[in-house]
Amino acid sequence: MTKHDHGLKEKVEGAIDKVKGEVKEVVGKVTDNKKLQAEGKWDKVKGTAKDTVGNVKEKVHEYKEHKENKENK
Repeated sequence: MTKHDHGLKEKVEGAIDKVKGEVKEVVGKVTDNKKLQAEGKWDKVKGTAKDTVGNVKEKVHEYKEHKENKENK
């Protein structure tokens, strides 16, 4: 991804972490593996955090564009 992805990289990584976490958590429950369940929960938390960072970057970019457009009028 480029330097100008405006949060897309974090959103994609966040989505991957959330899916990975869900899989680990389900497999951990089925196999009664508490460690795997905990890893899954942690991956989901990391994914949510990355997604939030991506959203913030996107909003900052939108704000900057809006501000630049306003100044150029």
